[in-house]
Amino acid sequence: MQNKGLIKVFAILFGLVSLYQLSFTFLATNVEDDAKAYAERKVTDNDARKKADSEKKYLDSVANKEIIDIGIAKYTYNDVRDKEMNLGLDLKGGVNAILQVSVKEVLKNLSNDSKNEAFNKALDTADENQKNSNSNYLDLFFKEFESIAGDTKLSDPSIFGTKSLSDKISFNEANISVKETLQKEINSSIGTAFEVLRSRIDKFGVASPDIQRIGNSGRIQIELPGAKDIERVTTLITSKAELQFWEVYSNAEVLQYLSIANSKSIALLKDISKKEVVQEDEVIKDDIDDLLGATADSTQVDQKMLFSYLSPMQSQLSSTIGYAKVTDTATVNNLLKRKEIRSLLPSELRYVKFLWDYKSFNPQSPAGTNDASQSDELVALYAIKSNRNDVAPLEGDVILDASQVFSQLNKPEVSMTMNSGASKDWAKLTSDLAAQKNKFIAVVLDDNVYTAPTVNNAITGGTTSISGGSMTITEAKDIATVLKAGKLPAAARIIQIEVVGPSLGQESIDASIQSFGLAIILVLLWMILYYGKAGLYADIALAVNILFIFGILASFSAVLTLPGIAGIILTIGMSVDANVIIFERIKESLFKKKGLKQSVEEGFSVKGALSAIIDANITTLLTGIILYVFGSGPIKGFALTLMIGIATSLFTAVFITRLLIDDAINKNAKLTFNTSVSKGWFQNINVEFLKSRKIAYIISGAVIIGGIISIFSIGLKQGVDFKGGRSFVIRFDQDMNATQVAESLKDAFITAPEVKTYGTQKQLKITTVYRIDDEGQQVDEEVQNALFTGLKPYLGNTTYQDFKPGFEKEGAGVMSYIKVEPTIADDIKTSALYAVFGSLFIVFLYILLRFRKISFSIGAVIAVFHDVLIVLSVFSICYSFMPFDMEIGQSFIAAILTVVGYSLNDTVVIFDRIREFTETHKTWKYSEVVDRALSSTLGRTINTSLTTLLVMLAIFTFGGDSIKGFMFALIIGVAVGTYSSLFVATPIMFDTSKKEEKNK
Repeated sequence: MQNKGLIKVFAILFGLVSLYQLSFTFLATNVEDDAKAYAERKVTDNDARKKADSEKKYLDSVANKEIIDIGIAKYTYNDVRDKEMNLGLDLKGGVNAILQVSVKEVLKNLSNDSKNEAFNKALDTADENQKNSNSNYLDLFFKEFESIAGDTKLSDPSIFGTKSLSDKISFNEANISVKETLQKEINSSIGTAFEVLRSRIDKFGVASPDIQRIGNSGRIQIELPGAKDIERVTTLITSKAELQFWEVYSNAEVLQYLSIANSKSIALLKDISKKEVVQEDEVIKDDIDDLLGATADSTQVDQKMLFSYLSPMQSQLSSTIGYAKVTDTATVNNLLKRKEIRSLLPSELRYVKFLWDYKSFNPQSPAGTNDASQSDELVALYAIKSNRNDVAPLEGDVILDASQVFSQLNKPEVSMTMNSGASKDWAKLTSDLAAQKNKFIAVVLDDNVYTAPTVNNAITGGTTSISGGSMTITEAKDIATVLKAGKLPAAARIIQIEVVGPSLGQESIDASIQSFGLAIILVLLWMILYYGKAGLYADIALAVNILFIFGILASFSAVLTLPGIAGIILTIGMSVDANVIIFERIKESLFKKKGLKQSVEEGFSVKGALSAIIDANITTLLTGIILYVFGSGPIKGFALTLMIGIATSLFTAVFITRLLIDDAINKNAKLTFNTSVSKGWFQNINVEFLKSRKIAYIISGAVIIGGIISIFSIGLKQGVDFKGGRSFVIRFDQDMNATQVAESLKDAFITAPEVKTYGTQKQLKITTVYRIDDEGQQVDEEVQNALFTGLKPYLGNTTYQDFKPGFEKEGAGVMSYIKVEPTIADDIKTSALYAVFGSLFIVFLYILLRFRKISFSIGAVIAVFHDVLIVLSVFSICYSFMPFDMEIGQSFIAAILTVVGYSLNDTVVIFDRIREFTETHKTWKYSEVVDRALSSTLGRTINTSLTTLLVMLAIFTFGGDSIKGFMFALIIGVAVGTYSSLFVATPIMFDTSKKEEKNK
């Protein structure tokens, strides 16, 4: 081998760089372990929030502390944290969310909230059509507007031909031209939203946050590994930061109206079934009465009315008009919006609107604790003095600066500095209210009231504050952050979110280390058992390969996920495969009585094993590229590690192993490439595979037909990422009965959700489509609360706060949570189909170009279809009774594409040998050439398949629950792929070759 010295230097330098990069991960982990130990000592009551706060305080205190000095450079904790290898959500916990910026709202804002009938109808229709379409919103709107607008153009003064857009859109301009302008404005708004969100995320305080735009779809993806306070995250990223200052009606001014509305509500509510009645808890009701100074009317116990859900404030003059349970707010909102109730409003209250306080509280719990469920919590209601146009006296981007400070009573609050124009308006507004006596003003952020104090004096100087009796420092900091970052140009809602709790993340790490370690040990031992000292050299090359992979991931700040670890372990199998191919070719040469040195030379040559190795790796690389292009989240992680692994395994198997073997030969070491145990295995084999091809066709055909019948009759269990919905993984303190739990949740979700044991009997996966089409963060909260209420009999003393996802779990609670809206689910499914068919097409072309015969391409592609259909059939038949997740989703597609790559890898190695035998044995019949080629590769085929299956079985057995379905698909795929390369791909290639010859 030439350039040995250069290869040695490169390998050593690459290894040292990899170790250097990985050292930062080791150092950062040590500091973070110290932080956890500090939190454990500091917090003795197992309060997960307090522990998280203590960890953060510790890490903040050592952030700029020097932790290592290597002579030429010194590094603080912040420095090593920035350089450590990033872990994905499934290993570290955290949040991954995709936000949809409302293009509809951008268009309405550009039109100055146009009342044009055609315009608004087109917007509404586009809303509906987008749920079942992959087209972008503007195209759907444009198509609908063109069909219904008649002679009206988008440039009409009643739509976009406004004064504010006069420099961009001219009167009577063609619709297609206006559309181009609108697309630019939409892109600009999305760009602004991206910058605002990035500014907020940068101040959130997690390591390695990631935010990126997804094409021109109006979607923004945000990933926050390590984030624990999920509620805080979702509030921070979805807050529009629309700040308004409103005058507020007092409780005395609206009490009479509420009483009349209460009487009217009896008739409106009497037809609602008793099942929908929310029974008042007597203890909570007593607390409300004590709080409000009200006496319960005995008639309210049995009759449903407004005051069954809303307890009016009667004891003293206040800006609060009443209190309701958090679980009853939707009912109160619906009643107060009813036309029959609104018609009762006196003229002075005609434009009133009702807004809730930003924060709920529990009258039974000591201040600042979380010892109650949300069903016990109350929230205050305010009556805002609105107007015909619903425009606040002071609103918009009026804040120059905002910061968290402390009040004179040492309570956290948000100090705001206004611009000069707003300062004057604020001074006049507060002056007018102060003159009227006993008037209140509300500070409203995103339709939530943060404070509504009495105005006693005019506030001048342009400085004011937001404060609340229970506002925390974190809340005050977050409010200041969103105000300072600026207002979003349009609402951004979460259309897809994945939440993994830190407890589940740590368990995944532990399971991954166990499975990874076992897989490595099994492969190392097998290689030594089968190839002796040569196997030891292959093991050394394999260890170097693993070091290189992790070093590259750390160097480029790539994210390591659970599927990524699976990709690395699959790479181990491929690395072994390369060495097996080389060693088998060396053994063939030795069997022909060639010298050791010559045999090694031939084994590592292009005419020997190198050609097959390159072909096999290129087909798998093409699969990885397709996965990376069309995949998202963890699937990209899998594809990335697979592609990196292909490159490193090729280098280590071909060059590092060769260096070690050449050094051994130069030292006159005796290398036989077998052991006393494996000597003679798979030698002198001559199996007539083609004679059995019709039997194989019948077996495969029968299995596939049975599978197709199952797919069309039983179907496939689609995951939420393909069909939309919500999925919760919940852990309990005792063994659970899935059927019983499903029945218990029927009332909460109207229809029974799908409930399945997930891993142990103490863990369930609950999937539901309940209210998935409803928008808003409040809907997510209400669904989660309904889940908690339905599961309450099984949760013991677990509170709602402890039940929700995020933070460490000592007992029962949500371990992970996924929500996917139907709109994006369709897009995910479409991308997956593109990935599958795209990879097949590209591989078909590659094999056609490489082997110059269409029969080879046909054989390979039909075999791949065969493998995919059988895996699908197994999943269709088994998903109902297997004790692990067998849903068809993005992870399954990744598994399918990996099976495609593996099957092609196997097939290409065999085809390469057939091509070689065809050129060297021209006097043989083609059937004999094919049979002999298959027989000569049988040792390699079984050896590689066995080692790969051992690796996968280790991961399947000891890996995390979330990856079992993925690994099961791979195990089935590898087994079937091995069979098909021998009994499907090659026989079909042979039969189509004969037809080609006849046609000639």
